[in-house]
Amino acid sequence: SIVTFVAASSLLELMGIPSDGYMVAIAATMEVPAILSALWIANKYASDSQAGHVPMRELLANGSIVLLVGAFFIGAVTQDKGMAMIAPFVVTPFTGILCLFLLDMGLNAGRSLLDNRHMLSAGLFGFGILMPMVGAILAWVLGQAIGLEAGSLFLLMVLSASASYIAVPAAMKIALPDAQSGIYLTLSLGVTFPFNITFGLPLYLWIAGA
Repeated sequence: SIVTFVAASSLLELMGIPSDGYMVAIAATMEVPAILSALWIANKYASDSQAGHVPMRELLANGSIVLLVGAFFIGAVTQDKGMAMIAPFVVTPFTGILCLFLLDMGLNAGRSLLDNRHMLSAGLFGFGILMPMVGAILAWVLGQAIGLEAGSLFLLMVLSASASYIAVPAAMKIALPDAQSGIYLTLSLGVTFPFNITFGLPLYLWIAGA
């Protein structure tokens, strides 16, 4: 989640803890395998008569994936000069837009919990909390193995513990219209997101030794 990543980056900046700049690229890159794996699983277990069964080439040509990969190429070509040109449009208003976006996400999470509480079993609720912690621990092991500094290790743990709230839900809504959004949106927005923001970030920061 780029939203949780930004919150974690802001926490590091507030505490004066450095991190590697390439972590932003890793955050965007991780959206691609998330979308591909979700579509591949749905494609694998869909019967021939189901609409969700699509060829792999269509999975790779999913709009969200094309947009993410295309953004990498645009950034590689334009580099700092291109970034400077769009900074007033993208960078300067980002914090204010993020505040509004987080407020809207909070409202959506609350409505999702109320409207779909009958779908959220104890097992699903537990999955929404335990899976992020498993992802964070695996990321800690990987980060320690490759020698990441504390700030970057913390960000990798946050990314591995997060769900996608923007790119993947948008892709799922288009590619898998029959999927029950009440389940995956409630888990990501109503369970995993608030858990990571309130409890996860300080826990991962402590584990990372930052």
